[in-house]
Amino acid sequence: MKILITGGAGFIGSALVRHVLGNTDHHVVNLDKLTYAGNLESLKSVEANPRYQFEQADICDAATVKQLLDKHQPDVIMHLAAESHVDRSIDGPAEFITTNIVGTYSLVEAARNYWQNLAVDKKAKFRFHHISTDEVYGDLPNDDSLFTEETPYSPSSPYSASKASSDHIVRAWHRTYGLPVVVTNCSNNYGPYHFPEKLIPLVILNALDGKPLPVYGDGKQVRDWLYVDDHARALLTVVETGKIGETYNIGGHNEKENITVVRTICSILEELHPQKPGSISKYEDLITFVKDRPGHDLRYAIDAGKIANELGWTPEETFETGLKKTVQWYLDNMDWCRHVQDGSYRRERLGLGD
Repeated sequence: MKILITGGAGFIGSALVRHVLGNTDHHVVNLDKLTYAGNLESLKSVEANPRYQFEQADICDAATVKQLLDKHQPDVIMHLAAESHVDRSIDGPAEFITTNIVGTYSLVEAARNYWQNLAVDKKAKFRFHHISTDEVYGDLPNDDSLFTEETPYSPSSPYSASKASSDHIVRAWHRTYGLPVVVTNCSNNYGPYHFPEKLIPLVILNALDGKPLPVYGDGKQVRDWLYVDDHARALLTVVETGKIGETYNIGGHNEKENITVVRTICSILEELHPQKPGSISKYEDLITFVKDRPGHDLRYAIDAGKIANELGWTPEETFETGLKKTVQWYLDNMDWCRHVQDGSYRRERLGLGD
């Protein structure tokens, strides 16, 4: 197949690109606007692959998207392009409305027009895979309840509200126009190449620099953590074998309180990098509790039984194995981290040097 992946230079998108090219014979077209979170350095291992092509474009630009669909003739569109940071959505929601709602509308409408004009055999094989988040469901109490594919939507942040809207748009295009879609909703991802504003890479890099490790509120918020390479496997499984019109929840079966995540990272660093900066005696001494953010969801937890029972996917990494791999990756790839932190990854792609 030829797969067009939107947002393929982002964290999850780049993992998906690397996975597809490394484990299948499929061709990949990576369509990415290259906002601050898009990093082509995350794709250096595949940039010379003859089955890989990169196109810099904005999904809101309908004319360019149409041109690229006509040019590349994809068999599948996997839509990951999105603004995804909750804190940023609270400070400035407009970009989230534009990219996640208007952009998804623009893309799915272009996909519909493209699909309707395909030859009969190619039309029958086409898929539009929309990748979303468990945050659209809101939050859960501290009990045994889980998000299922039938859980009503109750988003709490501008980010999750914009993703909920995009989910509804995609499903409406399936019901009204017959566009062959599948939707997936995933739990919190972590792993290599994660942008340092997110919790796990932020804690790792702050600890290595001797900076405070900020924890919102009391740190008791619970998240289900999914290793990004497991997620990439799941996404490919869904697009290859998932049933049209269905939704699949993808989770890691790893519910952890935020404070536990931070303390586990500190413990791993004690083992892998005992040479601490400054005069601190333990990495945990850097933990700093800060004012909770507005509308902070208490708990996320996914029932991933449907994708396991119907498609045979289950995660390979436990939280402990995945987190240790993640910490080691950051220790081994500090150049990538520093290029993100100092902004040089953006200047280089714009030809601005240092």
